[in-house]
Amino acid sequence: MEEHEYAELGLVAGLEIHQQLNTKHKLFCKCPTVFRDPEEHVKSFSRSLHATMSEMGEIDRAALEESQTGKKFRYLSFESTCLVEEDEEPPGNLNKEALEIALEVALLLGMEPVDQIQIMRKLVIDGSNTSGFQRTALIARGGQIETEEGVVRLGELMLEEESAKRIEEQKGEVIYSLDRIGIPLVEISTLPDIKTPKQARNVAAKIGMLLRSTGKVKRGIGTIRQDINISINSGARVELKGVQNLDDIEKIIQIEIDRQKNLIEIKERLGSKEVEIKPSMEVTEVFKETGSEVIQKEVDRGGIVVALPMKGFQGVLGEMIAPDRRLGTELSDYAKKYGAGGIFHTDELPNYGIMQEEVDEIRRRIGIQNESAFVIVAAEKKVANEAIVSVADRAEGCLEKVPEETRGVKEDGTSRYLRPLPGEARMYPETDVFPVEVETAGIRVVETLEKRAERYNKDLGIGEDLSKQMAYSERMPLFEKAIDTGIKPTLAIEILENKYTELRREGVQVGNVSDENFEEIFQLITEKKLMREGIADVLKLISAKKFATVNEALEKMGLVVVKEEGVRKIIEKVVKANEEKIKMEGKGSFSALMGECMVELRGKTKGSVVSSILQQEIEKRL
Repeated sequence: MEEHEYAELGLVAGLEIHQQLNTKHKLFCKCPTVFRDPEEHVKSFSRSLHATMSEMGEIDRAALEESQTGKKFRYLSFESTCLVEEDEEPPGNLNKEALEIALEVALLLGMEPVDQIQIMRKLVIDGSNTSGFQRTALIARGGQIETEEGVVRLGELMLEEESAKRIEEQKGEVIYSLDRIGIPLVEISTLPDIKTPKQARNVAAKIGMLLRSTGKVKRGIGTIRQDINISINSGARVELKGVQNLDDIEKIIQIEIDRQKNLIEIKERLGSKEVEIKPSMEVTEVFKETGSEVIQKEVDRGGIVVALPMKGFQGVLGEMIAPDRRLGTELSDYAKKYGAGGIFHTDELPNYGIMQEEVDEIRRRIGIQNESAFVIVAAEKKVANEAIVSVADRAEGCLEKVPEETRGVKEDGTSRYLRPLPGEARMYPETDVFPVEVETAGIRVVETLEKRAERYNKDLGIGEDLSKQMAYSERMPLFEKAIDTGIKPTLAIEILENKYTELRREGVQVGNVSDENFEEIFQLITEKKLMREGIADVLKLISAKKFATVNEALEKMGLVVVKEEGVRKIIEKVVKANEEKIKMEGKGSFSALMGECMVELRGKTKGSVVSSILQQEIEKRL
C-alpha cells in the first residue's frame, strides 16, 4: 500500500519498546541478572492471583478478566533467585546502576527527566508476577525521533521490573520461571504519530540503535520486545504484544489492518441480517456415541458439551479475517482464555468426527432452523459454561464494533486475543519503596553507534566496514575494553568476532564465556602471559565450564608462557634428536621440525619466535 492509502484508512500507530538492561543486580534485590535453564530449579511453589481495587475503588477490567479465568500458577525458583522474587520479602531500594542507565537513555533521546521518582504498582494478574503487580516508575517525558516520513514524538520512559518467563501450561496450571523476573527494564513509548508500517519499523530500529549505543543493554532473543498500538477508521485501538523481530513489524501491522477491515465488513454484513444470539444449552446427550475423539475425551472424564445458537451467523463464522484465521478462530481464542480447548462451529461441520446426524440433532434440541449457526464447547462443566459465555459476548460484539483489546503476536505475524485493554485503575503507589530524587549531574553523555563507527574509522584506522561491524556488534563494550587494555584493534576483532564466530560454528558454547573472562584474556595478553596461539584453547575450556578463570585454565593446560631461554632449550632438544634428518634434508627439514617444536610450545610463545630460533639452530648444524 502507498502512504496516501494508509492516510485514507486513518492508520494511527504508536510503539512501546521494552529493553532489558545489562546490570549486575536486579531492580529491587541483589540477585544476579542471569538466565537459567528450568531444569536447574531448586524448588517450586504455587499461587492463585486475584484482582484488587484501585485507590478510587475501581477494578481494572483486564485484571478482572484474568482473575475470573481461575488459573493457578506454579513458579520455579533457583539458587540465583531470592524471597523478593517469590513475594515473600519486601523489595529493596531502587537499583542505582539501572537508574543511571535509564537516565543515560533519557538524555540520549532528548527526554526531560522528572524531579522525583515514585515507584508504582501496575496490576498484572496473568501470573507473570508473583505479587499480582509489576513495579514501574516514570523516569522522563518528551523527546522525539526524526524519520524520513516525519517526526515521531516520544511519550514516556519507564523503568520497571521484567516479568517471570512463561515456560508452559498444563491442566489449568501455568508454569513460570523466576530467573527473569526483576531484571531492570526500560519501556519507551511513542505518541500515536506513526502513519505507515515502514515508519513504525524505522522508529523501532532507531530507538533500538540508540539503546545499544549505551553498551549497557542485554542482547539476544527476548531481551528487547516491541508492542504496537494500532487503529484505523471505524476500527479500534488494539495493542499487539511481543514483537521480537524488527523485520516483522511491517507485516504484523498490515495483517492487523486487514483483520480490522474484515471485522468491519462482517459487522456491516451482520447488520443487514436478522441476528439473534440465544442462551446456551447443554447437549452432552447428543454425543454419547460420538466419533469425535476430542469430545469423547471430555465426556469420558466428566465434562459436558454446551451449544450456543447464533442466528444470522451462518456462513460468517468461516470468513477469513487474517491468514489462516477465521472469525471462528477469533471466537475460539475467547473460549481458550477460560481453559477450553477451543470451539466447533457449523461452518466447519460435519468434520472432526462430528457427524451430520449430530449436527441436526443439536439444531433440533436448541430450536434453530437448518440455516442457522451454532457453536459448541466441550470441557469440564465450569470451564465450558464460562467459555461459552465469553464466546457469546464476543459474538455480540461483532454487531457493534471492533473490540479494543490486547493481542499476542504469533510467529506467522497473526495475533490472538489475550485480554481487554487495561485502564487507569490498574496503577497505584508502591508503599514498600521510598521515592528517589533525580540528579542528572555526572550522568554519562552517550555516543551514538553512528558516531562511534566514525570514530573507530578515524582513530583506529580499521576501515569503514570493520568500524561499523564493531560499533554495532553486541560485543562492542568488550572491544572498547580491549582497546583500553592495550590490545591492538585487529587482534581484538579477531578474538571477539572472527574467533568467536568460528568457535560457535564448531558447536562450542562460547556464550558461556563471561565479559570478565574476556577482560582477563585481554589483561594476560598485554602482560605477555597468554599467547595468541593459546586463545582458542582457553575459550574452549571456559566455554565447557571446566575452569572459572582464564589463569586457572592456563595452569591446567600448561600454557604458562615460556621465556626465550626456555624456548631455545626446547628447540635445541628437538634439533639434537633430529641431527641425521637435518644432515640429509638440510633446510628442507625445517617444516617437520617446526611442527615438533610447536607441539611443545603452542600457546606458550609466539610462533615467530620459534621459527626464528629454529632456523638459527638448523643453520648451526649445517
